[in-house]
Amino acid sequence: MAELSQRELAKMSNLSDTYMSQLERGMHEPSIRVLKSIARSLGIPVEQFIGFAAGVYEEPVGAPAGTEDAIRADARLTAEQRKALLGVLASFLSANRPPSDDPPLAS
Repeated sequence: MAELSQRELAKMSNLSDTYMSQLERGMHEPSIRVLKSIARSLGIPVEQFIGFAAGVYEEPVGAPAGTEDAIRADARLTAEQRKALLGVLASFLSANRPPSDDPPLAS
């Protein structure tokens, strides 16, 4: 889905091409550290990626993807770009939050 070559994903994940090839062919069981690195490179939540790898996570049918999830999952963006977009989104949402109905505190 990310349209990355094996070599590109290996480089993004700080893994060797050879090791990535062996993972793909099922010759090695990746460690949690390796799974975390690949998940972060792809912008996928680590817990979700590990769940998929372990065969215990299934995407809920018809569950809408949130804006944050879409940004995190978009492999066309660099980690820095994803972080910047998530920051902008958070600031917009914060600015649109209705004012609190609590009375002002007396000084």
